[in-house]
Amino acid sequence: MVIRILLAWLLTAGAASAQGDTRLMILHDHGNPVVSEMVELTIRGEYDLTVSREKMEFPNSPDYDWIQTARDDWHKERVQGRLLQIFERKIALFPRRDGPVTVGPISHTLTYVTADGGRAETTVTAAPVTLSVKPFPADAPPLSARQLTVKDELSAEPGRLKKDEILTRRVTVEALGTLAHQLPPRPDLSEPWLILFSQPEIRETVLTEAGPVARVVWEWQLRPRTGEPAILHAEAFSWFDTDNRHVEVAPLKPIPFGFAGFGSNFGASDQVAWRNWPLALSALGGGMAAALGLMLRGRGLLPWDAMAARLRRLLPGPHRRAMRLAAERRDLAALRAAAAAHLHWRRQPAPPILADLDRQLYAAAPPPGFDARRWLAAFQRTLRQA
Repeated sequence: MVIRILLAWLLTAGAASAQGDTRLMILHDHGNPVVSEMVELTIRGEYDLTVSREKMEFPNSPDYDWIQTARDDWHKERVQGRLLQIFERKIALFPRRDGPVTVGPISHTLTYVTADGGRAETTVTAAPVTLSVKPFPADAPPLSARQLTVKDELSAEPGRLKKDEILTRRVTVEALGTLAHQLPPRPDLSEPWLILFSQPEIRETVLTEAGPVARVVWEWQLRPRTGEPAILHAEAFSWFDTDNRHVEVAPLKPIPFGFAGFGSNFGASDQVAWRNWPLALSALGGGMAAALGLMLRGRGLLPWDAMAARLRRLLPGPHRRAMRLAAERRDLAALRAAAAAHLHWRRQPAPPILADLDRQLYAAAPPPGFDARRWLAAFQRTLRQA
C-alpha cells in the first residue's frame, strides 16, 4: 500500500493545501488517458488529529462520470516519523471529452477532539488536478475497458429450425473498467423476412475487487416468416483496450436461418436482401464458398459492395493529402484520424502497423524515435500489399 501511494505521488500533478497538521491530496494513476478511459483517483488525507466526524462530497462535472469503488478507509500510518490518522477514498473517473479536464478542488470538513476534550471543526482542501485527456482513437462512440467479452447464445440450431419453432438469442457483453451506460446500445436485428420480439434490456454496473464491471444483456425471440434460407446480418462495435493501448472490434456473428428439410432453393425468395450474400458465402465456408464465389463471378453477379471495395483499393483515396500533411507536421492525432478515415473509405480492416501509431498517441510512456513520415510510408506500403 505504501509503495503504491508513493508511486501515485510521483505521477500526480496535484498539490495539497495544508492547514496546520492536516493535508488533503488528489492522487491519480494515469497521465495519458483517452476519452471514457477509467482513471483511478485516491483522495488521501493525513491528519494529526483525532477525527470524530467528517463530511466530503466529490464534485460532479459535465466533463466526467465517476463512481466510488470502495468504502472509505481510515487507518493509522507513520509519515515522516509521526503517527497520523489517514483517510482514503477510491474514485473511478471517466472523462467525457478530450483536452484538459480538471478535478477539484475537494474539501473535507472534519470534527475533531481538542486537547481539553471538546469538539472543534476545520475544513481541509485539496488543490485541483488537471488530466490531459486524448481523443478516443476511433470513429465510434467512446468505450474503453481493461477487458471485454461477448457471449452470444442460441437456443437452437438456426439453420435447422422446426416448423413454428422460435429461436431465442441472448447476447451478454461484460467489460471491466467501465460503466454500464458506456456499453453500446442494443443492435437492430430487424429484417423484412424475420419476425422479431425484443425482451427488456438488462444493464448494470457491479463493483468488484478488480474494479467496476459493466454488463448489458440483450435477448430476442426470432422466427423467419417463410422457410427460405437467409442470413441475419452481423454486427460489431469498437472498444479501446486500455491494457494493450489499441482499438479492438467486438463482433456479433452472422446467423444463417432456415427450416430443417426445406430443400436447396437457397435465395429463391426476394425476401433475402442482397447485402446478405457476402455473409452467406462466409457461412458456407471453405471450398463451397470458393466454388459459389466463382459461379457468381462467371454470371456477373458479384455483389456491388465487394466490387466497390476492390475498386477503391486500386485508387489513392481522398485522405492521402491529409495523411501526408499530418505526418509532415508531426500531428499524430490528425494522422490517426486521417488513417482511420482512409481505412473506412477502403472498407479495409486496420493493419497491425496501426498499433505503432496508437502507442505513440495513447501509451503512458511512448517509445522514443518515432518518425511520422516513415510510419506513413510503411502504412501505405502495407495497404498496397493487402
